Amino acid sequence: ILSCTSETTTVMSYNIRYDNKWDEKNSWSTRKESIVRIFEKYSPSFIGTQEGLAHQIHYIDSVLGKYDYIGVGREDGIKKGEFCAIYYESDTYKVIESSTFWLSDTPEKVSIGWDAALERICTYGLFEHTMNKKRIWVFNTHFDHMGEIARIKSSELILERINDLNNFSGPIILMGDFNSLPNSKPTHTILKQLEDAFNISLNKPKGPKGTYNGFNEDQPIEKRIDYIYLKNIDALNHEHIDDRLENNNHISDHLPVMVDLIIKP
Repeated sequence: ILSCTSETTTVMSYNIRYDNKWDEKNSWSTRKESIVRIFEKYSPSFIGTQEGLAHQIHYIDSVLGKYDYIGVGREDGIKKGEFCAIYYESDTYKVIESSTFWLSDTPEKVSIGWDAALERICTYGLFEHTMNKKRIWVFNTHFDHMGEIARIKSSELILERINDLNNFSGPIILMGDFNSLPNSKPTHTILKQLEDAFNISLNKPKGPKGTYNGFNEDQPIEKRIDYIYLKNIDALNHEHIDDRLENNNHISDHLPVMVDLIIKP
């Protein structure tokens, strides 16, 4: 299936859990080194993180030497509130353009959309491979946990934005925490135009069925709400990574989703 003109690259989506002082045994300070270790161990070309606050994003950036990142805080468009950051291997890719929009009827300004509880964003970039000059769009988002209408409308808005931007019909990655189960309306909306890497992976997906663990180390992980969607790209491997802390606690309340991609010539 791999032709000599195809190339593979790896992408990861990871809700790293915001630094919440009430987490106690699951505090950011006990988890942060293990989160960085995951990135170093699997070494994806692109990492989309959700929930990271500015100091978390900066910590990861300071430790990961080979990555730069794009992203802003959702509460002010600069650094306040949670980011949907995209880290990228800066030796391999350069950013051609990037931006963030809000999941609302007024996407160009800081806003809360529809029945959502909080500001929600999508950060994206157009990346160019430094050697072969191939370009790829990468989108990273985090849908609202409360607003049912907001999740559907967010799906529609992101697809609209993808269609507006992607005038060269190039490869697209959309990843994130969608707070939506596989059989839900937001998921079906996205699947009208993009493919779920879990469904199209050439090799059988690895790891637990779900991605949300709620920091419960003993329960089976069934709830799949984190996804990597693709267009004009094939998926070779798909994995929900269930690495743990030394005491068997989870590293975050979500598992990272990792996909090996085949970018078509």
